Amino acid sequence: MRPRLTIGWLFLGLLLAFAVGPLIVFVFAAFKTQSELADDPLGPPAHLLWSNFSDAWTQAAMGRGLLNSLILVAGTVAGTLLVAGLAAYAMARLNVKGGGLVLGYLLVASSLPMQMFLVPLFYIWTRAGLYDTRLGLVIIYVAVFSPFATLLLRAFLLTLPRELEEAARMDGAGELRVAARVVLPNALPGLLTVALVTALSAYNEFLFAVTFLQSDSSMPVSTTFFAFQQSYVQNGVLNAAAGIIMLLPMLILFLALQRRFTDGLANTGMSS
Repeated sequence: MRPRLTIGWLFLGLLLAFAVGPLIVFVFAAFKTQSELADDPLGPPAHLLWSNFSDAWTQAAMGRGLLNSLILVAGTVAGTLLVAGLAAYAMARLNVKGGGLVLGYLLVASSLPMQMFLVPLFYIWTRAGLYDTRLGLVIIYVAVFSPFATLLLRAFLLTLPRELEEAARMDGAGELRVAARVVLPNALPGLLTVALVTALSAYNEFLFAVTFLQSDSSMPVSTTFFAFQQSYVQNGVLNAAAGIIMLLPMLILFLALQRRFTDGLANTGMSS
C-alpha cells in the first residue's frame, strides 16, 4: 500500500511541476537582466530587477491596454448577464413554446468555432460603422458568450425551489417583480459564476480583438502585449514583465472570488 501511495505522490508532484514550472521560469525571467537571461534562462535571478516592470509598463503602454480591457470586460459582462439572464429565466421558469429547439440551438451555437463568423462580421461591421470601435467588439463578445452563459445560468436556475416564486405570484407580484425580488437574490452565485467566466473569456480573447480593433488607443491588453512582443522580440525580460502585468488582474480577481466561483459551478448541472 505504501509503495502505491509513494508512486501516487510522485505522479502528482510531476504534474505540479509540469503545470507550475513554466510559470515560475516566466516569473524568474521578469526579474533578470537580458544578459542574465541568456546565461541562465531557467534559474532564479541573482537580484530582483523591479525596473523591468516600469520599463514594460511604459514601453508597451500597458496602462492604456488594461483600461481598454476593463471597458471591454465590463461592457461584455453587463450585456451577457442581461441577455443570458433574461433568456435563462424564460427557459427555466416560463413555459416557452419550442424551448427544446432553443436549447438545441444554444448548444450548437456555443460549440461552433468563432473563426466561422469573422468574414461576414467584418463585412457587416464595416458597413454599419462598428469596425474599430469598442462598442462593436462588445456586441460581438456578448453574442459569442451569451449561448454558453444562458445554458450555465439556466442549469443553475433549475436547481432553485419554486415555492417562493409561487408565493410571490399569489401575493400579486408580476413576472418582473418575481425575477427581480425573488429569483435574482437566490441566483447570485450562478450570476457570479457566469460573470467570472465571461470576464476571463473577454479579457483573454485575441482573435476578434486583433481583427476588429486597429487603433492603438482602442486596443485591449491582449493585442497590446502581442504588438509589444513583436516589436521587442529580442528583449525577453521586458516581454516576461509585460506578460505578468497582463496576468495579474485576472489572477487577483479569480483568487478573490474563487470560493464563490467553485460554489456556483458545484451547484450547476447541465440538466434539462
